[in-house]
Amino acid sequence: MHIAFLDANTDRSPLAARNPSEAEKFRALLQPHAPELVLHDFRATEGAFPEGLTGFDGIMVSGSPASVNDDGAWIARLLDLIRTAVAQELPVFGACFGHQAVAQALGGMVGRNPQGWVLGRVQVPTLSPAPWMTGAPVSVGLHAAHNEQVLVPPPGAQVLGGTDATPHGHLALGTRVFSTQYHPEITSAFMDELIEALEDEIAPDAISRARTSRADPLDSGLMAEWIAHFFAQARG
Repeated sequence: MHIAFLDANTDRSPLAARNPSEAEKFRALLQPHAPELVLHDFRATEGAFPEGLTGFDGIMVSGSPASVNDDGAWIARLLDLIRTAVAQELPVFGACFGHQAVAQALGGMVGRNPQGWVLGRVQVPTLSPAPWMTGAPVSVGLHAAHNEQVLVPPPGAQVLGGTDATPHGHLALGTRVFSTQYHPEITSAFMDELIEALEDEIAPDAISRARTSRADPLDSGLMAEWIAHFFAQARG
């Protein structure tokens, strides 16, 4: 399966430069669980988009420090591409910024987290699992790094999971749209670096919670299986 991967990352810091790209992070996450998914990397922030969606079996949208409410031309183009994919019944997956972009494109609303930054590992309750969420436990442990979230889901969206602080943590629209506010692609090593990089930029209590949270295990592999099953069932 050929997936158009839209890299929305605007970070050009030394942290980003010395770590894998967004596409590389997702390839590393998915390869053990879905080697049939071939990600074709498009740097959306640099104006690189597929000329059309013919030949692709779906799209994925990465995380980013950017806001979907920004005025950038690339953001408007990305939202249009999401709507086009949905209209063509291609499966769409988004993570963090990608989750927010999908919601915004399809009629939802995105804004600042009422409680401020969410950073580190978060235990996310499963509320109403989709059919592709095989073996869904009562909750999953995933990395988070966001100060915005989906405040109002798109019309018709199903809330698959979430917390009190982030109630729309995983969303679905039918069988062809799946998104998560969380970061299954972020490794423990990268999260440690990110916490250090943000230490002087966000509230000390958020940093403290992030460091404490790191002691517990992650369910990134399970999320990778869900992503694989989502694309498989969406394309039949």
